[in-house]
Amino acid sequence: MAIVHPLRPRMKYQTAYCLTTGVWIVPILISIPSAYFASETMYPHSGASASPDTLKTFCAQIWPVDQQSYYRSYFLFIFALEFLGPVFVMAICYTQISRELWFKSVPGFQTEQIRKRLRCRRKTVMVLIGILTAYILCWAPYYGFTILRDFHPTLISRQKNSLVTFYIIECIAMSNSMINTFCFVSVKNNTVKYLKRIVLLRWRTSYAGYAASKTMDEIEMRTTSVPITEEFECVRLR
Repeated sequence: MAIVHPLRPRMKYQTAYCLTTGVWIVPILISIPSAYFASETMYPHSGASASPDTLKTFCAQIWPVDQQSYYRSYFLFIFALEFLGPVFVMAICYTQISRELWFKSVPGFQTEQIRKRLRCRRKTVMVLIGILTAYILCWAPYYGFTILRDFHPTLISRQKNSLVTFYIIECIAMSNSMINTFCFVSVKNNTVKYLKRIVLLRWRTSYAGYAASKTMDEIEMRTTSVPITEEFECVRLR
């Protein structure tokens, strides 16, 4: 809103409070079926016999057989809400932001400061495109594998390799949060500068504390050594 429509009034406090509350309440309500049907199951490892020593524990959503249609409907709802919806909304918003930042020129004479500002704008656009691309590349394999596993189980074998593949795909999906952090930090802002200041300040504080403690120890040793020397000298005189 601040980029595309800068002259429109800002969001009210009550509206922001309601949106923030809704962002927390809606995911909690949506995740109730997943938490209810989540359980542990035991399976033999590497085709071994079903003895307690060779069984492994697998945590997942296990829905009853007679409720598979409900599970598929629920999964498609989650797929549309968590993947298709965000991709569609981000694509529209980032397209409008890119149009404002990339294609609109700054009026007036093109000074070096204005050119620098235009380069920063285009770098912001590239970061937004990178965030959207990373989101699609990280989460598309996860949902694609889940659709194949649950809707077309004959295409994916139930061997141990499929389970390892699922864990790898899930790690790639969860790494999207880390990738987003690097994308935001890569923008030319004061984040890196502030981090360097914090590290340098902590190093200086620790070094100053160590130097002060060392100086105090030396002063104490000097003050405590004086009466001992005087006492030895008195003993010798006696």
